[in-house]
Amino acid sequence: MNEQLTVNNEQLADANDFFSFNTAHCPAANIHLQWFSDDNETEGRTEEPSEHKLQRLREEGQVVKSQELVSALGLLLPALLLLFLAPYMLRTSIEMLQFFLTRIVELDPTKDRIIALVFFRYLVKLAAPILAVALVSAVFSNLVQVGPLFTTKPIVPNFSRALPRLGEFFKRIFSIDGIYNFLKSLVKMAIIGSVAFILIRMDIERLVNLQKVSVWTGLTTIASLAIRMLLICAILLLILSIPDYMFQRWRFRQRHKMSRQEVKEEYRMYEADPMIQSRIRGRFRDLLKQNINVSVPRADVVVTNPTHFAVALEYQPVMPGPMVTALGADEMAAQIRKIAAENGVPIVEDKPLARALFHETNVGDIIPDIYWKAVSAVLAKVWHINELRRKAARELSA
Repeated sequence: MNEQLTVNNEQLADANDFFSFNTAHCPAANIHLQWFSDDNETEGRTEEPSEHKLQRLREEGQVVKSQELVSALGLLLPALLLLFLAPYMLRTSIEMLQFFLTRIVELDPTKDRIIALVFFRYLVKLAAPILAVALVSAVFSNLVQVGPLFTTKPIVPNFSRALPRLGEFFKRIFSIDGIYNFLKSLVKMAIIGSVAFILIRMDIERLVNLQKVSVWTGLTTIASLAIRMLLICAILLLILSIPDYMFQRWRFRQRHKMSRQEVKEEYRMYEADPMIQSRIRGRFRDLLKQNINVSVPRADVVVTNPTHFAVALEYQPVMPGPMVTALGADEMAAQIRKIAAENGVPIVEDKPLARALFHETNVGDIIPDIYWKAVSAVLAKVWHINELRRKAARELSA
């Protein structure tokens, strides 16, 4: 037994020496595993970003946006314009060539300004429509995702970002965003490559025989193939932008989650002080308790213990749930029962429910969700009794 333990210890020592040797001689072994982890900024942040934080981020220019949608529309709309303006652009190009070729020996580029003027005129005629549509598509794609927003904060110089940080570089590459962008690039290359392969394979016979046809036929064949390739790729990339936008939306909310401490601090900043609100609620409850002569007759039902506790409940369709309008113990409970009896408010005995509502709610509170089922059963019973009473009254009057 001792000999076996000695052999195992020697093997363990050899293994340690082996791994330490590899670590010392292999730089890749020193790669920190944190490079493959997600952003450390989200650690300890479990709460969804509040509306105040989302608005603050929007003012700083940080919004949910898919760059794939911008790129796809920026490719699709100019491609459609090229398809419809192809005859016009061809005529303009031929006219430009004729102008310069017929005057090639008459004009001197160093002296005659007309050469530059004509060149820029034709350039505007050819490029302006494409540039205008590309600009409109970029503005439209951003408006669709972000809405009207103008801020200069994203372009403010931040020289701290210019400093090279190797750790952050590797962390971005091996993060969820880095891996997702890498896979997305592979998908885009696969889409473009597949479309090009399929279209070329479909027209392979025509392309092989281009040497036997005229220049015009060859030009139209290549142009038709190119514009089809552009349009199909743009449509497929536009479809790809939909899941990309959903991913960007999810990642945006994940990156900007808040800790509970941040939620509390924001609440204190934008809302009233919790202590002041507590005093206001306490004062409101005191006023309601003093005014049970008004609140109890307005209730739909009074749940009793039957002698120790009494809780008056009111429910209207516009309310988020049944609301406590009055509650009391002992003498106050007796007063609530008396007022309810005088005003025809149904009194239902339910010891566990009355005790729970008395200890866990205050006047003006909506009852907790866990008691909705029990209270709904009580209200249904009360409404059924009221319906029977109204029916009996109608029969007696008849």
